[in-house]
Amino acid sequence: MVIKPKIRGFICTNAHPAGCAKSVENQINYVKSQDVKSKSELQGPKKVLVIGSSTGYGLASRITSAFGYGAKTLGICFEKEPSERKTGTAGWYNTAAFHDQAKAAGLYAETINGDAFSDDIKKTTIEKIKQDLGQVDLIIYSLASPRRTDPDTGEVYKSTLKPVGQGYTTKTYDTDKDKVHEITLEPANQDEIDQTVKVMGGEDWERWLVMLNEAGVVAKGAKTTAYTYIGKELTWPIYGQATIGLAKEDLDRAASAIIDRLKSNNVSANVSSLKALVTQASSAIPVMPLYISLIYKVMKEEGTHEGCIEQIAGLYTTCLYAANPAVDNMNRYHMEDNETNDATQAKIKALWDRVTQENFHDLSDYAGYHHEFLNLFGFDIQGVDYEADVDPVVNWS
Repeated sequence: MVIKPKIRGFICTNAHPAGCAKSVENQINYVKSQDVKSKSELQGPKKVLVIGSSTGYGLASRITSAFGYGAKTLGICFEKEPSERKTGTAGWYNTAAFHDQAKAAGLYAETINGDAFSDDIKKTTIEKIKQDLGQVDLIIYSLASPRRTDPDTGEVYKSTLKPVGQGYTTKTYDTDKDKVHEITLEPANQDEIDQTVKVMGGEDWERWLVMLNEAGVVAKGAKTTAYTYIGKELTWPIYGQATIGLAKEDLDRAASAIIDRLKSNNVSANVSSLKALVTQASSAIPVMPLYISLIYKVMKEEGTHEGCIEQIAGLYTTCLYAANPAVDNMNRYHMEDNETNDATQAKIKALWDRVTQENFHDLSDYAGYHHEFLNLFGFDIQGVDYEADVDPVVNWS
């Protein structure tokens, strides 16, 4: 079939297998060009578990581990396979492409497809590590989901994107209607806060590490990190000082708990704060399409814009595998300084104050935002023939 993007609101309901494969190839080529192994002061990873491995920062972590350091990688994702009449998810095609590239390079790559929040998938992962790897020395936690089923109680928790304490009115951009407008977000109640922390906080990350460690599959001196976004003043009402922010704070709690509970194994745990980018998660969050469109404009003019693969390659060389990495007072790594520094934020704030429906496309880089949004699903990627008839059925090798 000839596959064209089908966009509904802030999501694309299909994906292009050839486009996704090209995107993975481009990221692999970038990592190879950076020679990250030689830039690392410490020995890099050898056996890596990536929880949330099929898109965005998780996929970039898997690519960096494998093609930057030659590591064996085991990925966990939750993706829908294709049929003859319907495409699979982008993450399905990304994973298939990664497997093909890894196999061609002689690298171990296996993936478990299922709900990473469940204990069944954790147990399956443990058995796979025992069978194939013995132990893992790096565990990346990069899950993004709107809901989570508690494995102890069976209760389903749902996350909410709301401010905390008081309502908030601000500008936003509706990508579906091409419209800049004001949006008022009512404050979350305590139950909504608690449920969001249950879904997006650190409880599951901690559970993964404890179960892995108790099974004896975490190497001594292993590293683990969970990814987050903290942001600055313009996004604090919906990020930092909001339900998401409280969930992200729980990641800090979990990092400390992991260090304490796995101290006999000398495991290090850090939250990694990364820059704002177009992802399947961020496109659904009010304010973020407008904010990201503006930061792309400013950061491209400053020559500091980076995508997922650039951020993660840098995280590995300057933080995870640096001899004395910089951390803040919460023991977090930071890769977003080019976005959150005062000078850059002042430029973004000036644009934010001026932006209206009439001048939005002149003041912002929405074209860049939309290009990267399409890239998430394998569309609008140079070198791909989107008029060609392609088979949507692609299997993992």
